[in-house]
Amino acid sequence: MRPKSYSKNKMKYISPIKTILLKAALLTATLAGITSCSNTQKPTDIINNVNASNSDTLKMGNDAKFVVTVAGINLEEIKLGQLAQQKGTMPDVKDLGKMMEEDHTKAESDLTALALKESITIPTTLDSNAQNDYKKLSNLSASDFDKQYSDMMVSGHKGAIALFENEVANANDTAIRQMAVATLPILHKHLDHAVVCQKECNKM
Repeated sequence: MRPKSYSKNKMKYISPIKTILLKAALLTATLAGITSCSNTQKPTDIINNVNASNSDTLKMGNDAKFVVTVAGINLEEIKLGQLAQQKGTMPDVKDLGKMMEEDHTKAESDLTALALKESITIPTTLDSNAQNDYKKLSNLSASDFDKQYSDMMVSGHKGAIALFENEVANANDTAIRQMAVATLPILHKHLDHAVVCQKECNKM
């Protein structure tokens, strides 16, 4: 049975859902305030600051930052995967895009549940770098899209694998380490498929 939370003064029951909603409202207000002041701080930095102010996640340090980073990766891979299915001309590229959308959608769903359990706030929209990647690929001609997308997937997944391997080696949180371990084979599968696409594009 989940323990109840009480305020100090009135011993009023505060549901876990209400607590989550209050945190979400605080994050929204923080983001809105910073945007209105034209602050150059990145959304991921803002979220990391919110996490750092939470005593439950402060002790997690780099583990919480890793979760935030992975959430951003998932969101970008989903969006670019959808684009690849629309703009890709090679069957392998379209298949890769579908794989990206499906696998990273599931990964994001699992990560969201883990973040909720660990009281970690994660992004729900693309950051500026991901938006730029999407815009860049969107503006390519159909003939150029396949190669650029494949190249991006190869380099991106090499970086992601290094990130996850580092987390496996250095994580303090057991649940987050287990998530990283379980995700690595999927990332290697994605990289293998992206390399095949890249080789096919280089033949053309």
